[in-house]
Amino acid sequence: MLSERERERYKRQIMLFGDEGQERLKKAHIFIAGAGGLGSPVAIYLAVAGVGTLTVVDNDVVDQTNLNRQILHYDRDIGKKKVESAAEKLQAYNPDIAVRVIDTTIDESNAGQLIGHADGIIDAMDNYPTRYLLNDIALEKRIPLFHGAIRGFYGQATTILPGKTACLRCIFPCAPPQEVFPVVGATPGVIGTIQATEVLKYLLGTGDLLANRLLIWDGMVMHAEEIFVERNPACPSCGAGCGSESEPASGSKRTQQRKKE
Repeated sequence: MLSERERERYKRQIMLFGDEGQERLKKAHIFIAGAGGLGSPVAIYLAVAGVGTLTVVDNDVVDQTNLNRQILHYDRDIGKKKVESAAEKLQAYNPDIAVRVIDTTIDESNAGQLIGHADGIIDAMDNYPTRYLLNDIALEKRIPLFHGAIRGFYGQATTILPGKTACLRCIFPCAPPQEVFPVVGATPGVIGTIQATEVLKYLLGTGDLLANRLLIWDGMVMHAEEIFVERNPACPSCGAGCGSESEPASGSKRTQQRKKE
């Protein structure tokens, strides 16, 4: 049940989805992989919306070069573990939620245990090997994966619903080369906010998710477009023909030129 304090805090959004919707958010648990450029706005907006439990995993420390985009971290946090900095800010944003932070690298040995019984996974990573791993765990646990990626003034987002939509490997069969890429801080702000919105819609059971749709954001011309994607029957992650080298689905062919880190 919501306290009077919570009813007052969330009054403007309770106007949209009522006490029942707010209680759904309060009971929810979202796993956020990464406390950087994307993880920062996602975590902040889920925290202030009242998502009851946030688990944030990162193994890095705050660096001065992070501060143009990673808005969970301040100049005073340089040298501090990102998860410690994130926990401090998120709890300050909303003391009524539970914030769990874990200082570790997500890998095959721990990913399933770290995610546990979360209601959703946020992909706020900067590398595709870990993204593919999150994708596989989402498929295994049958929980949604909210993907976002950015580069410079460009970004992308999609929502993956296991068994219903194309998975991440259907859309991006091959990982782009690893690189240190340029980024302006407003771009992860845009994409991270879209990811947070998708999470809220999913938890509330309202609106149309970015299911089988890859949203492409071009900040240089202030334009967003959608690319429709399809499941690949031969996808090694979600298809029936695991291990096949057949062509990707028609929707994913169009996205190969749009990959972002």
